[in-house]
Amino acid sequence: MTDQPLAGRTIIDLTTALAGPYATLLLAGLGATVIKVENPATDGETARNNAPYVGKQGLSLESSEPDDMSVSMLVRGRNKLSVTLNLKDPLARPVFADLVRDADAVVENYSPGVTERLGVDYATVREINPKIVYTSISGFGSQGGRGSGKAMDSIIQALSGVMMTAGEPGDDPVRFGLPVGDLTAPLFAVIGTLSALMQADRTGEGQHVDVSMLGALTSLVACEPFEALDAVGIPQRTGSMVPRLAPFGILPAADGHVALCAPTDAFAHGTLHAIGRADLIDDDRFASRDQRVRHADELHELVRTWCADRPVAEVVDMLTEHGVPAAEVREPREAVRDPLVRDREEVVPVAHPRYGTATELTASGMPIRFSATRAGFDRPAPALGEHNDHVYRELLGYSERQLAELSTKSVI
Repeated sequence: MTDQPLAGRTIIDLTTALAGPYATLLLAGLGATVIKVENPATDGETARNNAPYVGKQGLSLESSEPDDMSVSMLVRGRNKLSVTLNLKDPLARPVFADLVRDADAVVENYSPGVTERLGVDYATVREINPKIVYTSISGFGSQGGRGSGKAMDSIIQALSGVMMTAGEPGDDPVRFGLPVGDLTAPLFAVIGTLSALMQADRTGEGQHVDVSMLGALTSLVACEPFEALDAVGIPQRTGSMVPRLAPFGILPAADGHVALCAPTDAFAHGTLHAIGRADLIDDDRFASRDQRVRHADELHELVRTWCADRPVAEVVDMLTEHGVPAAEVREPREAVRDPLVRDREEVVPVAHPRYGTATELTASGMPIRFSATRAGFDRPAPALGEHNDHVYRELLGYSERQLAELSTKSVI
């Protein structure tokens, strides 16, 4: 195995909450040295104060011991170095300049205008290091918008239209349980950061990479032809079934639910074979895809009735036997324990920095496999400021006197 893909790259992490820290988590998992800058005056990253916590006694809703660490931080802080630096203090500016002088990228997710006030904006950083890639993740873009410019996942889901794509027609909006607004933007931010790094390697010039949570999620909503569907009379919200792909959807079985995806002729014919109605394959209502869409309700009722009294395992086995894509609908706790995703390290155990894997908690791994290298998380989340000495003294060359002075003045 060779070095990890981003070995030798240094990322200065100015992020907090979820969208930004997830982006830098991915970069760390790919091998970059991610230096997380945390404010000592506010106890650092906001995720450090998110219940529940893991400590000596396992999981708890409240933090009671100094070594307790939030599950959020245990997950998002892996493979990162933590330094403290109060960017609001003018004395922090030369320290920040030293951090970015030889770095490859900065990632931040402040509200628009904050980086300028702190003196850590792209224009300032570019003066120090013209080759640096500066990635901003915000709710509505670096130009700002909508009030204060602050955004939370539910706000982004609401504005993107995604809440009105799930649920039955006429239902209230449905908020996705997974924070898709927070998790979509960092994926695009990582793509943008890596693309800009490649270009900087060629040209010697860095650039500002600007990703908005609203734009990222809305772009995915726009991948589906909702406007066209509405224009031809197909509901945008279809609930558990998808008429335009019939037979397709989530079906109740005797002891759970089954996902069925059979939009093609071959899959649809396999479904009719599985439910014992091969005689309907040449039926005018179901012979072609357009006909099945036209008679989707009838077709779905046939399959639904067949599923209702059968166990999930039997339904899946019979559909699969006839070449039809089908699967059980699993609870998250069961899904993350699938040996397939565990063996591929797409889901991994979470370790406390002091107590190890004291619980059965799991977290996302690196869902990318390389043939000649490895990506993943080998180090637990750091304590606040754990790497001050390593970064400031060993990497930047600060003297003991300098460090003591910065510490005394609460700059670090």
